[in-house]
Amino acid sequence: MSKSKSGAFDLGSWVDGRSKAVDAALDRFLPKASAKPATIHKAMRYSIFAGGKRMRPALVLAAAEACGGTDAAAMPLACAVECIHTYSLIHDDLPAMDDDDLRRGKPTNHVVFGEGIAVLAGDALLTQAFEVAARAEGWPRYSHRDLVLEIAKASGSLQLIAGQVADLEGEGKDLSVAQLRYIHERKTSALLCCSVRLGGMSADCTPAQLKALTDFGHNVGLAFQVIDDILDVTQSSETLGKTAGKDVAAQKATYPRLVGLEKSKKIAAQLTAKAFDALKPFKGRAVALEALARYLLERDR
Repeated sequence: MSKSKSGAFDLGSWVDGRSKAVDAALDRFLPKASAKPATIHKAMRYSIFAGGKRMRPALVLAAAEACGGTDAAAMPLACAVECIHTYSLIHDDLPAMDDDDLRRGKPTNHVVFGEGIAVLAGDALLTQAFEVAARAEGWPRYSHRDLVLEIAKASGSLQLIAGQVADLEGEGKDLSVAQLRYIHERKTSALLCCSVRLGGMSADCTPAQLKALTDFGHNVGLAFQVIDDILDVTQSSETLGKTAGKDVAAQKATYPRLVGLEKSKKIAAQLTAKAFDALKPFKGRAVALEALARYLLERDR
């Protein structure tokens, strides 16, 4: 556990150490940039190593820690969710989808490599995720079958892709708060929830612990996306590292647009409070998860 000189948990140090370890593992797991055909592997690595915060892998590792597991056992699963997250960003940014030219402060994949290669890079990263996850050990309560099902369900047509479809179809329409929540639960919360569940599985967690992690991940995932909606309204492109104001320009339904900025902030706070409550069964062992949730809620807005 990372502590500052005062003895308090040092999230910055903890995240920095885990991010470096995740980057090193991703570098090992992904084909080298020179592997033929080099173009696709350069494109995959361009987006994977474009400077993301590694928040989903951090949640995997923090959940493992809360359940008494190790970084080494959880690392393949942490890398797998990052591959899926990055693939989804590459595809989200395509002209046929959100049509964005900036991601993580850099030109998006299709701007650099062209649309065809960007589509294939996303496809390849999604496939790579399952290859990487297969390198996990498997545990008495959770076999490789369980791991594959967990990742496939979270990233499939009923969850992650369902959210993207509903988001696309909802552009320019007057959606209800319930419809917007459906989008956020699937487009964002599903993979965040999957991340903490995989972390718990890597520690062979009990069913009760898995339930607590599920509740935590669901609520933090929703809060994360509500805050993303808020930041799109309140922050600059330079601060965000992606194009600000895109949701407004595309007439997308967002929490600020539907319920107002202040109520959106209250909703985010309520969701994170529920997430904290979900961690009570861990009795102080989920320090990193609590700190990550607090970070997600307190992003500048």
